[in-house]
Amino acid sequence: MFKTVSSIIGVALVVIYVAGSGLWVNTGDNWYRSLNAPSWQPPDFIFGIIWPYNFTVLGIVAVNVAQKLSAGWVISYLSIFAISVVCALVWAYQFYRPHNLSTASIALTMVAILTVPLLIIAIKASVGVGLLLMPYQLWVITAASLSWNYARLN
Repeated sequence: MFKTVSSIIGVALVVIYVAGSGLWVNTGDNWYRSLNAPSWQPPDFIFGIIWPYNFTVLGIVAVNVAQKLSAGWVISYLSIFAISVVCALVWAYQFYRPHNLSTASIALTMVAILTVPLLIIAIKASVGVGLLLMPYQLWVITAASLSWNYARLN
């Protein structure tokens, strides 16, 4: 029962992440388009490729951890993941709503930091599945760097 409930919680966290991001992120509005973007920002289509991958892998990893590790590891993973999701949503809200770019950057940096223990726990559950999380780690580091550059340039 614990494994099933933990799997459901892990997937629910991903759904919250997707829904919250969709609620606040708006790259098509005039404000966002008027920002000075870092010269090295990836093209828009990359975002459309990487985020579905990331969200899918986050769900797969959460279920894998829930099914393969002991309760202590699962609780640790889900707790860190929940905090990470909150930080990611704080970034989305702060960046796109009140336009607090520095606060948003701090939140996204926290996501990048919190992804390290998630990656370690995921690899403990399964090296192969855990390594699927590496692009997410690299992406949130890149996104945090982009966010700090947006704060600096604007």
